[in-house]
Amino acid sequence: MDESISKKPTSGVVGEASYIELYKQHHESIKMHSTEVMNNIRDDAFAQFEHLGFPTVALENYKYTDLKTALTIDYGLNINRIPIPVNPYEVFTCDVPGIHSYLYFVVNDAFYPVNDARNNVLPEGVIIGSLNKVAEQHPELVKQYFGNLSSTKNDGLVAFNGAFAQDGFFMYIPKNVILDKPVQLVNIMRSDVDFMANSHNLIILEEGAKAQLLVCDHTVDDVHFLSNRVTEVFVGENAIYEHYKLENMHVKTTNLATLLINQKASSNVLANVITLHNGLTRNTIEIDLNGENCETLLCGMVIGDKNQQVDNFTSIIHNKPNCNSRELFKYVLDDMSKGAFTGKLYVAKDAQKTAAFQTNKNILLSKTAKMRTKPQLEIYADDVKCSHGATIGQLDEKAKFYMQSRGISEKEARLLLMYAFTSDVIDNIRIEALQDRIKMLVEKRLRGELSKCEGCVICQ
Repeated sequence: MDESISKKPTSGVVGEASYIELYKQHHESIKMHSTEVMNNIRDDAFAQFEHLGFPTVALENYKYTDLKTALTIDYGLNINRIPIPVNPYEVFTCDVPGIHSYLYFVVNDAFYPVNDARNNVLPEGVIIGSLNKVAEQHPELVKQYFGNLSSTKNDGLVAFNGAFAQDGFFMYIPKNVILDKPVQLVNIMRSDVDFMANSHNLIILEEGAKAQLLVCDHTVDDVHFLSNRVTEVFVGENAIYEHYKLENMHVKTTNLATLLINQKASSNVLANVITLHNGLTRNTIEIDLNGENCETLLCGMVIGDKNQQVDNFTSIIHNKPNCNSRELFKYVLDDMSKGAFTGKLYVAKDAQKTAAFQTNKNILLSKTAKMRTKPQLEIYADDVKCSHGATIGQLDEKAKFYMQSRGISEKEARLLLMYAFTSDVIDNIRIEALQDRIKMLVEKRLRGELSKCEGCVICQ
């Protein structure tokens, strides 16, 4: 591995001390390979991380996400921005049939420029590309938004990202512009040694704009990866935004993702987060409804087996009146897999006429699978309609027996019941080609196949 890719000063040290030492030794190099806009918050983020450290299970918000083992690994960090030898098209060639997307790549923690003819016909005023480069070319635009959501979070992982992230994905959709097709962002983890990536994504939709973003997470090499990504999304008045995240990574990956969405009046947001194969995953999702008449739909699905672990920690914050939100998360867990869901609905004092509904349903296919669920309601307004509920159970034996009595094998009956269980999450995918693709991948996954995309090199 190139010597310019820095390792922790002391290998094998658990905790944040070695990364604090690394930042103090190399902060000038980190800033040199980034931009002024990103560097403006870097030292403050580092000071916050120095104070908070990495989250542990002693913290209420991380009681189900144990990062201790993952942080014992001596990861490399590419703070000097050494090019990673990879052709994204050779790694990721499957694409979603019929989606006809604008296609972009982030390799580890750096935007990877590709010459794709599809990306040369963006509507006028739309900017999509490297956060680092766009911050150089349009500093005032990026400065207006960058860090506005993330810098206020009392979270060690977000602070760590603010200190070390040097690049990421940027998307800007001007007023009243409607993208004619989805944008597909593929995050590829690639290295010949254990590696950590920190990237920051910034998504901006101005008033009346509309866009769909599909984020695909993939790993290439058989090493340990830790990915720590923060995404800030600003949705203007009357804008419509759809955010899909599909995780299909190998079992040596620790995938930490923070999604922060700010909605203005009469905006509409759909977020759908699907984990099909992983190692250890923590999704933190916070959606703030900061204008009247907002509509929010947050969905998620997890299929886990072996020793896989997935923790989805969500917050929907109603700050203004006359807003509606729905949340639906479903888990299917087998073998020794572990799942966790924490869902917080917060309704502020002035958020009258709020309608907010949250549901978490889970199926355990083995006696050794474990699920922890914690739905929460915090309501300070008195004219609202709110509910939450969670269930943990097994497949319906009566329904399975009925199907078997009609000549369906036990295996196929189980498959049909599991597929029916996940169908309402899939039905909330509004891109037809993507919905068809997810249906196929879920079916393969439920049959016990690895279910990676056919074109991914690691799956051959």
